[in-house]
Amino acid sequence: MPLPKHEYVSDIWKDGIFENKVVFCTGGAGTICSAQVRAMVHLGANACIIGRNVEKTEKMATDIATARQGAKVLGFGSVDVRSIESMQTAVEKCVKELGGIDFVIAGAAGNFLASINQLSTNAFKSVMDIDVLGSYNTVKATLPHLVTSAGKHKSDGRTASPTGTGGRIIFISATFHYTAMPLQTHVSVAKAGVDALSNNLALEFGPRGVTSNVIAPGPIAGTEGMERLAKTDDVANSFKNIPLGRWGTVKEISDATIFLFSDAGNYVNGQALVVDGAAWRAQTPNMGGFKYPDFLLGDEVVTGVKGGKKSKL
Repeated sequence: MPLPKHEYVSDIWKDGIFENKVVFCTGGAGTICSAQVRAMVHLGANACIIGRNVEKTEKMATDIATARQGAKVLGFGSVDVRSIESMQTAVEKCVKELGGIDFVIAGAAGNFLASINQLSTNAFKSVMDIDVLGSYNTVKATLPHLVTSAGKHKSDGRTASPTGTGGRIIFISATFHYTAMPLQTHVSVAKAGVDALSNNLALEFGPRGVTSNVIAPGPIAGTEGMERLAKTDDVANSFKNIPLGRWGTVKEISDATIFLFSDAGNYVNGQALVVDGAAWRAQTPNMGGFKYPDFLLGDEVVTGVKGGKKSKL
């Protein structure tokens, strides 16, 4: 059954603005990325999502396709963003079946709560490989197609291109590394790398018409991330650290995506768009209900969340 439109995109966007365009998304079966792709599909795009789990990815692709009659949404499972060969194969299949790639969302990521005492070298490397290397492989595999698309869909900033927009990439990051965050050392380091990758891509390929930006979501309700990173019995208390007094919605991330990919975002390049209700500016050292510094000084083990790691010195 199709999701109600208001759950994944606002009414302000004009239908068909991404007609005949293709969006390629890593981590596309996840809550946030699937909403971003669903919004793009609703507004005219066809899509290709990739993931590790075959059943989950294919099922999500079928579900996303209900956003618009006649939409083509491919779901490729068993794709490892850490492998450039795996990524190149997925991109080639996407281009062969859909005709090209105009937009990319690099959303594959790994996360869990762990102090440095609990964080093994292998666990740290795993997050770095998925987030940083995976994002780089996504760039390497899709960039030739983004350059081609950018060349076809140029804008002078005065009038909208008659062929629409194209040649744009968004990386899904976070805000932890802006101030540092206990239990998130691995993610903070990885997302800092993702941000740097986006910035350098903007500099090197801006002259070719490609734009590269970051969306940094804050706490978003109903996502796997919040299930893995916050104690379920501490939700109400977590609102106190967010100036807007609530968690965000996936629709608000989708709307930011449409802005950056649409004609409205033509001159936005090399930027990080934070969508968090100003939470990071009021950020406390507490993470997911674990009180700082008591939790660390007591050498406690993360419990009460889906994402935790046992002690590994």
